[in-house]
Amino acid sequence: MTQTVPEQAIVTPAHGGSTESKREWRKYISFSTDHKVIGIQYLVTSFIFYLIGGFLATLVRTELATPASDLVSPDLYNGLFTVHATVMIFLWIVPAATGAFGNYLIPLLIGARDMAFPKLNAVAFWMIPPGGILLMSSFFFGAPGSGWTSYPPLSLVDNQVGEAIWILSVLILGTSSILGGVNFIVTILKMRAPGMGLNQMPLFCWAMLAASCLILVSTPVLAGALILLSFDLIVGTSFFNPTGGGDPIVYQHMFWFYSHPAVYIMILPVFGLISEILPVHSRKPIFGYKAIAYSSFAISFLGLIVWAHHMFTSGTPPWLRMFFMINTMIIAVPTGIKVFSWLATIWGGKLRLNSAMLFAMGFISMFVIGGISGVMVASVPFDIHVHDTYFIVAHLHYVLFGGSVFGLYAGIYHWFPKMSGRMINEKLGKAHFILTLIGFNICFLPMHKLGLEGMNRRIADYDPKFAVLNVVSTIGAYILAVSTFPFIFNVLYSIFKGEKAPSNPWGGLTFEWQTTSPPPHENFAVDPVLLIAPYEYGTEEAKEIIKAGPFLATAAAEG
Repeated sequence: MTQTVPEQAIVTPAHGGSTESKREWRKYISFSTDHKVIGIQYLVTSFIFYLIGGFLATLVRTELATPASDLVSPDLYNGLFTVHATVMIFLWIVPAATGAFGNYLIPLLIGARDMAFPKLNAVAFWMIPPGGILLMSSFFFGAPGSGWTSYPPLSLVDNQVGEAIWILSVLILGTSSILGGVNFIVTILKMRAPGMGLNQMPLFCWAMLAASCLILVSTPVLAGALILLSFDLIVGTSFFNPTGGGDPIVYQHMFWFYSHPAVYIMILPVFGLISEILPVHSRKPIFGYKAIAYSSFAISFLGLIVWAHHMFTSGTPPWLRMFFMINTMIIAVPTGIKVFSWLATIWGGKLRLNSAMLFAMGFISMFVIGGISGVMVASVPFDIHVHDTYFIVAHLHYVLFGGSVFGLYAGIYHWFPKMSGRMINEKLGKAHFILTLIGFNICFLPMHKLGLEGMNRRIADYDPKFAVLNVVSTIGAYILAVSTFPFIFNVLYSIFKGEKAPSNPWGGLTFEWQTTSPPPHENFAVDPVLLIAPYEYGTEEAKEIIKAGPFLATAAAEG
């Protein structure tokens, strides 16, 4: 993949960075069509909802610190964990991973001036705040209490107004996701810079392409399930209501046809972020570029045919259990390809252990733990034993918090200089990492044992024999909550007082580092043309490019 820099290459300084920095802050609360503004809007909005979801989780853990239900009422407790899960999935990880980083980075990485459909992009974002506010308003009417899965018949009789609000909120957020998926696919396939073939794209683009395909295939199925559920709830039909001849198992199939791929919608973009961060801070080419790229689509395809492993206790026939068990185990193969490629990239590198790299390495270790427990629950006998216990809670959080959230933090630290034009404080960043790693493991590691011993999830009143480990988990939750404070202070302080960032503080080779920090309105002074493969660290061509500073190469190299 090594490219030769042509002697006739023209290097033109990028202009317009100062114009961008002088723009008023009001653009971030307005209907902007600039993909960079929209990306930051997504990131800030989703992080606010992350704080709200974290507060709800802290209330849940505080209730669970004692065996008795003595802090909130059982109905409110059900509402807390239901809305917590919905917020974290639909209002934090999905919009942050796909909406925030996808919008900010994709045009920059492929050398485009904006997304393919800028107005549609803005509409997709502006569906997020009302969807989130609507969901939070459910607490005033009786929050939904049937879990984020909203299984009938429970969802048809419990807090019906809250359930209706939940359904409408998720439909709005799902529609936003579909609009974004269309935009990403068209942008990646049709707007790449001259000379950039598919096999020259940065790996984040491959990950976003695979995730966007999953969004378009699976999200409409969830929308259909929720619309039919709303008919049962409001109109009185019996699509899923067993008292009228409906089949609640059909709802489970439709729900999980989206909601298991949703795990990969959340994690695939983060895989892409990690693939961009590790080679830069290891100063080595990425190991196994094509294997990492193609494994994203292998995960995307296999993710569509494993949904029923969530239904091993729902009367699934044995032959079907075997089919889904085998498929679920097979999906560990393309995931393992990525993990081993990342480790090979780090191995022997000149590691720069800054905040971004620490969170990226933390992501690998925490995600692997979640992946191992995922292979365990893929086995039918083991899954039946731990189904609906805290083992599943532990597995889920090691995948989605230890995976997605650690990866999102790594992405924020890595691209913060590009987004803000300021360097972030590394001491505070490392303190944030240490607190997050310690708090996360103290909170969720004991849940594996709780689940193996039979403690059911989604209950506030439990056997006193589980009390000690629940106290430990609650202490971990408090540490995890405290860990956000140095991060918030760091971001706010660095935006206003941080050292000004150069255009390429990490010595990166992808297009976003070849323009100013922050980039000008249309990203580049002239249309960029691919000059060197994105991960050729250590070559003479790479050293030339990094030494040259902010530039745009207008001469094409062979792809």
